[in-house]
Amino acid sequence: MTTNRRDFIKFVVAGSVAAGCPVDLSLLAAETPPVPSVEGEDNRICHQVRDGKIFTRPPVSARHDVVIVGGGVSGMTAAYLLRGRDFLLLEKEPHWGGNAYLMEYQGNAYATGSAFIEKSEYGYSFAKEIGLEPLAVNDRDSTIIKGEWIPNTWAEGLDKLPYAATVREGFKKFKKDMLAIDLEKRANELFNVPFSDFMKGYPAEVKQWWDTYGPSNWGAATEDTAAALGIGEMQEIGGDTVPGFYTWPGGLGAITKKLAEILQPKFADRMQAGATTVAVVPDNKEAQITYMQGAELKTVAAKTVIMATPKFITRRIVQGLSEKQSDAMHQIRYIPYAVVNLIFDKPVFNKSYDTWCPGNTFTDFIVADWTIRNQPGYQQKYNILTCYTPMSEDDRGYLLTESGTRKKAVSVLSDFQKLFPGSNVDPVEVHIYRRGHPLYMSTPGLYTKVQPLVREPMDRVFFANTDSEGPESTTSKAIMAARRAVKEAESRLAGKPMPKHTGQ
Repeated sequence: MTTNRRDFIKFVVAGSVAAGCPVDLSLLAAETPPVPSVEGEDNRICHQVRDGKIFTRPPVSARHDVVIVGGGVSGMTAAYLLRGRDFLLLEKEPHWGGNAYLMEYQGNAYATGSAFIEKSEYGYSFAKEIGLEPLAVNDRDSTIIKGEWIPNTWAEGLDKLPYAATVREGFKKFKKDMLAIDLEKRANELFNVPFSDFMKGYPAEVKQWWDTYGPSNWGAATEDTAAALGIGEMQEIGGDTVPGFYTWPGGLGAITKKLAEILQPKFADRMQAGATTVAVVPDNKEAQITYMQGAELKTVAAKTVIMATPKFITRRIVQGLSEKQSDAMHQIRYIPYAVVNLIFDKPVFNKSYDTWCPGNTFTDFIVADWTIRNQPGYQQKYNILTCYTPMSEDDRGYLLTESGTRKKAVSVLSDFQKLFPGSNVDPVEVHIYRRGHPLYMSTPGLYTKVQPLVREPMDRVFFANTDSEGPESTTSKAIMAARRAVKEAESRLAGKPMPKHTGQ
């Protein structure tokens, strides 16, 4: 792509003040260091909390049975399960959904985060419970290597990899060796060692593929991935049957959209968006929750609190955490993540649902309308390709500015346009959704040692969010965490003994 082909491309950074302004691509070539701004995710108050600002807490203005902090899929699920209680749901963003958030372009839905679920996951049955019929993907992951599209990568695609015969054999041997491992018998061992230990003796291209796959799915390359997770994934995608993946246009944002549609007609006054919680202070009688809404600080009291927030936020605003639990929360690492949607007004790629692209700025891309493209009467007006772009922890600062975020998107577009013959097409728009800490890293020891500590309930405070459950950050685990935390809160409200933890 050159500026004499098109001098201006419309880049939209979701939620930012300057969203929708055309971008002169030649200007984006200049290096500009990232400086903090308040655009994109609403992080101004969060960063003040991070930096130790003490907010003066006003008097209590209302009392509730339960206050739920965090309006992502976990918090919204908790609200759904607590419909019979006097609850208050607080969310810092102006919308609901967190990492499972659906957006649209000209009536065409696309994902900004969580993409799909498996039929075996709890999220599948939960979706049906709330009135959503999951749509089958019916496709295996493909890969683009050296300009060639390789369908069904870890099945018959292994014979078509554009590598030397010795490398192809290395891929096959790796698959055979991983499928032979008894995960159940060796689970404790394998959750506590890195996946990279199992890359030795295989071609470097094998590790490159998994270093692409891991950051997109569980936030980490092989060195920082619990081996059980990587091996388990290999056994699933390399099995004899097509994995039972399901989704909707807009990905798993369809679930949170549906939850909002169920809750808001009746409970709109108990759902406060644009409300950033700055302190949760429990005592032996109640918990006081202070939050900022607009320019106003408010304090409410609750008999119980469900923290459906990531633990790097939770540990900073909940007072009274034990040192052991706070330290465990502090051990969880999170990666920055951008999701770049390339919107084309002509068909560019419709060959496979999820396609991996080793060696590029982004890890993989999905076809937004994959599950409905073959429905009778459907015509694809826009080919929206959702490019998942996990970043290194050191690059988090670039998402704080318009210029840093847009330069990342320009790199994604540039890499995409070099992928395969016919991909060198200009999109009509590029929509970027950025998050600073959305995906926790599934590191060795996290699932077996850290997460059991971080979800240990306090007297009146209970912990949801996907990073409470593990071993991988998924929408289903976020829903399960909410269900567990609700049971704990209900027991506390009823004066019953706390439910025993099962570890799942």
